[in-house]
Amino acid sequence: MTHPTRRGLLGGAALAAVGAMAGAPAASAAPRASLGVVPPGWREFTRTPYTHPQIPFVGRAGCRGGAARLPRRPVVADVRRFGAVADGTTDCAPAINRAVAAAGRAGGGTVTLPPGVLRIDGLIRVGHSNVVLRGAGSGRTTLRATRSLTDLIGPYGSRYGGDKSSWSWAGGLIWLAPEARWDSLVGAIRAKEWPFEGWTGNRREEWRTLTTLAPARRGSWSVRAADPSRLRAGDLVLLRLGDDADHTLLEHMAGDGAGAKSYTWDDKTKLTSYVPYEWPVRVTGVRGTQVSLERPLPLDLRPEWDPRLTTHVPELTGAGVEGLTLEAPELPQRPHLLDLGYNGVVLQCAYDCHVADVTVRHVDNGFGLVAASACTLRGTRVTGRGAHHPYFCREGSHDNLIEDFTVEERTVPAPAGTQLHGINVEGLSSYNVWSRGTMRAGTFDSHRGMPFANVRTDITVNNTGRHGGDAGAGPLFGARFTHWNIRVTNGRAGLMKIDGLAPWSATVGINEVREFDQVDTPDFTGDLHSRLELYGTTDVVRPRNLYEAQRAADPTGRRCESGPRGNSEVSEGESH
Repeated sequence: MTHPTRRGLLGGAALAAVGAMAGAPAASAAPRASLGVVPPGWREFTRTPYTHPQIPFVGRAGCRGGAARLPRRPVVADVRRFGAVADGTTDCAPAINRAVAAAGRAGGGTVTLPPGVLRIDGLIRVGHSNVVLRGAGSGRTTLRATRSLTDLIGPYGSRYGGDKSSWSWAGGLIWLAPEARWDSLVGAIRAKEWPFEGWTGNRREEWRTLTTLAPARRGSWSVRAADPSRLRAGDLVLLRLGDDADHTLLEHMAGDGAGAKSYTWDDKTKLTSYVPYEWPVRVTGVRGTQVSLERPLPLDLRPEWDPRLTTHVPELTGAGVEGLTLEAPELPQRPHLLDLGYNGVVLQCAYDCHVADVTVRHVDNGFGLVAASACTLRGTRVTGRGAHHPYFCREGSHDNLIEDFTVEERTVPAPAGTQLHGINVEGLSSYNVWSRGTMRAGTFDSHRGMPFANVRTDITVNNTGRHGGDAGAGPLFGARFTHWNIRVTNGRAGLMKIDGLAPWSATVGINEVREFDQVDTPDFTGDLHSRLELYGTTDVVRPRNLYEAQRAADPTGRRCESGPRGNSEVSEGESH
């Protein structure tokens, strides 16, 4: 593997700094005032891009390392040949699922949906790799759902106790998950054995060690294996890190500061249930005992955390959903945490998968990433009567990219006792990016699940939501959480301006805001070592989009694709 070079990244940084990525003219052709302001944090980052103490490297987030063009797979099936009729009255779910299953048995390909309204009385499952379900466009193809996940699968209680419904944060009426993993999850739910939902099975025991690892530093692109004989280039493996009795792994996720060391971790049982930390990554090469990875290490590897590479449940990869609207019945929103599961699109135990040009309407919960990594959501929209979680990213989801997204203002007033969160990331999820978004409602939530090293950049938000999580659940944020170029239209500070809440983190380029409604105190005592730069401004910070600037130099050493990042796609032998 050719590793990224500092010169390459600096070259990309220079382009970004003069506004090239924001469409500004070159420095020689325009006065400096038109170029905006480069904050000190960006200059520091370009010197230490993979180990900066406050700004994470997220330039590889998303499907295929953040590729601007998503894969196009040959068309292998049309749902009409399996009995689907776009008349709005025929139940098309069985036909769609038959077509998707047939594509999976054939080794993958695209399954097309016609324009019109297709009624679905059941959920749609994509359980085989390299299968893409594609409509004629979100404005032309509508799947009209009639039943909830409670109707279709049954009640889903919470493994955390209480009378909550896990359909409030899990499962989708379009559900992308490996077939065997989905069967296992649904079997446990129907048996009322509320499962873990991640990469190592319902009880987190479906794994075996591939090799133990030598100590290494965060930001390294390779690790040293005790026994590399079971590793091959292209393998997807899990990096597994346990914790010790003193919770030094959790302290490390929070920046290793004095506040993290004095924090009481033992009683945060929901938070500690997310450990061991599991990070999926592809092996790019094996040379002797050195194992190269497609992304830099997210954390240090220390002996006390027993670092190792392990197996996991078989992943879903190369799958996707494109070009459709999923519409649920326009029912009143349920009381908080009692959702029935009129949910949108969920990716689970998925890697290098995507969702593009998809709208969900009248849903309980919109788009979900559950133990999903290296996936891209592009051109997605949540609209209708109002959702509990428009976007949720949880159960150890990492390296995902959500870009060009929209949360619309709800079309009916919120019923009493309901909640609207917004774009949520929790459960020790890390290195995820939300880029180029418009939120006409909601907030930047973390559910007190201590996500760390995530980025939200170039987003306009009417900050009307409230964050979830019980007061004693855990910290709101871990280290290296960055908000970069955020435009808050109603002036509310909560969860936007985070220099007083998030340790070793950055708030850069945000307009003046003030505290009102839900006001939080810091979880960690003492100096948080967080930075606040270009406060009281919007859109003057350069680079304007932190993720795009980091993409300016491809981490494999090649220049990134030029041109706008949109819905353009490259053909891979597509037939029409």
